[in-house]
Amino acid sequence: MRIGSEEHKELFCRTFIDGHKPYEPAELAWPDLDEISLARLRAIPVWTMALEVEHSAGTMLNGYASSETDPLVRRAIELQAFEEERHGRLLDYMVQKYALKVNPQEIVQRPTRAAFVDFGYNECVDSFAGFGIFRLAVDAQILPDALTSLLQRILIEEAHHIVFFINWIAWDRTRRGLHGSLLQALPTLVAYLTAIVRRVKSGGDMAGGDAKRDEDGPVLDLFSDVVSGLTPAKFVRACLEENDRYMSEFDPRLLRPTFIPTLARIALAILEWVEWLRGTNRREARA
Repeated sequence: MRIGSEEHKELFCRTFIDGHKPYEPAELAWPDLDEISLARLRAIPVWTMALEVEHSAGTMLNGYASSETDPLVRRAIELQAFEEERHGRLLDYMVQKYALKVNPQEIVQRPTRAAFVDFGYNECVDSFAGFGIFRLAVDAQILPDALTSLLQRILIEEAHHIVFFINWIAWDRTRRGLHGSLLQALPTLVAYLTAIVRRVKSGGDMAGGDAKRDEDGPVLDLFSDVVSGLTPAKFVRACLEENDRYMSEFDPRLLRPTFIPTLARIALAILEWVEWLRGTNRREARA
């Protein structure tokens, strides 16, 4: 199958549309949480940013979809807009049910191709890290399974979003004259680096805000069972393993995000070498 062809467009659009699952957040079986679980949920510092992103994304995507001339692609983008809006409603429901501390601001994004492209690459970066963080949180059982099973719906949908986006951007660039992966490599590299810088800045803003502490002391104490024994190598490995697991669910003919996983594999090799070197030095020091 040639990337950018009509067959390619039909495959990535139909895969996304057929993968849609109907549900409404208020109808889900939300569990009641014990005090520790509530404290942990409230201490997670992403809720404000997540609300801002999801609420603005649905509006932007709906606006951009109206400018898409291809009916099938427009239908898929409209469906993604609906899912992003539903993520916003899901987060709104969580905020109300669990009294999460949020202070979102209204963010208005122009409904342009550039905004969709920026959003898509942001999702690729966010999802890769989110897959690993969620895996570590589930393994440590910091929240009840009844809640994490509901939240996993978002991760599954994000996996569908990024696979759709990666194939859409390759198809869209092809119809604009950038045929082949070599011609698309430079704009892809620039877009990913820009997305990484944006996310590093966002992470720094969150780390510097009030989310680091609650009324009873450092939030870190609530997650000691997660951070105990956690190393950079373990985190990167979890991200890679989960990313591979989610991506394996898609038709092998479809493109997947490769830039971030490739960087992560290089980083993991370096981190594992550093760990091995430190272990060797400690053994020699004890000898």
